Amino acid sequence: MRYVDEFRDPALARGLIREIETLAARLERGRDRPFAIMEVCGGHTHAIFRYGLEGLLPDIIEFVHGPGCPVCVLPMGRVDDCVAIAERPEVIFATFGDAMRVPGSRKSLLAAKADGADVRMVYSPLDALALARRNPEREVVFFGLGFETTMPSTALTVLRAAREGIANFSLFCNHITIIPTLRALLEMPDLGIDGFIGPGHVSMVIGTEPYRFIAEEFAKPMVVAGFEPIDLLQSLLMVLRQLEEGRAAIENQYARVVPDAGNPRAMGAVEEVYELRPTFEWRGLGSIAHSGVRLREAYAGFDAERRFAVKEVQVPDPAACRCGEVLTGQMKPWACPVFGTGCTPEMPLGALMVSSEGACAAYYQYGGLRPSRLEGAA
Repeated sequence: MRYVDEFRDPALARGLIREIETLAARLERGRDRPFAIMEVCGGHTHAIFRYGLEGLLPDIIEFVHGPGCPVCVLPMGRVDDCVAIAERPEVIFATFGDAMRVPGSRKSLLAAKADGADVRMVYSPLDALALARRNPEREVVFFGLGFETTMPSTALTVLRAAREGIANFSLFCNHITIIPTLRALLEMPDLGIDGFIGPGHVSMVIGTEPYRFIAEEFAKPMVVAGFEPIDLLQSLLMVLRQLEEGRAAIENQYARVVPDAGNPRAMGAVEEVYELRPTFEWRGLGSIAHSGVRLREAYAGFDAERRFAVKEVQVPDPAACRCGEVLTGQMKPWACPVFGTGCTPEMPLGALMVSSEGACAAYYQYGGLRPSRLEGAA
């Protein structure tokens, strides 16, 4: 890849759309419902809407939004745990910006900050470690959040803290794993998903091999995709070709970034620092076995859950909020009764309206876009 413009070229987009239309016309014969293609990653959802891709495609193809937004799947009880830690007078609570406005049952981290808690936005866990160095009299807690994409950076930060003997740094670990999540999704009755656009950033770390069960056990095609419009159109075409040929395989469109074997050094750090939890609660999916990680015993001194005796409360979502159904592809955001009224980016009721990768935020921000976004690519 020399220039990003190569992956936003309207002429290339027009050519891919024509191929998709031709293939879709053949697939449509005898079909009584659209082909449901799930983009697992919230970053893909935003790209689809930002560039107006959904409006460029034949009606027989429908994008369905998946659970690949780590902020969105965080249950309300874990947000309450964050707030409880952040409100301790000795604590500096460090977090990424998109987690600050996720609502808990009492308040968000941003509201806790407004009420006097020392909550600080950082851009990496190393920023939080630097805070610990500069404030040796305070306890600095970093909110570890995300799939395998961000696990290596927090693991390496814990390893550095251990090497340097920084005792006032700890991690509130909410890292989650993609494979058990996809399996739980595929085992849901009446799922109705025909194929998957696979997550690019997670796959950069874990590779493509772990997804084989999707094709081998569930006979669903998956194509790991990049995040530009040409990436997504090409990946969709690759999924449709598999469907036409009656096969299911794991293919890698994003090979310029994603090695099939993943990143062994990154996964090595993850293996050293973390172990699988027996179970972890997900918004919309409930508790999923081995779907989250925690710090190993060797690094227990850096575990905020042990240091502050986190209660791990379970709090149901507000009855009007339909985040769970949106996350599992059972509902479009605009079908939620509070979308755009009781739940907006300014006053969010659910996490999907807050996160930069949330499906509801994508619908709200880009819902008015038309195919002209790609300069007449249709």
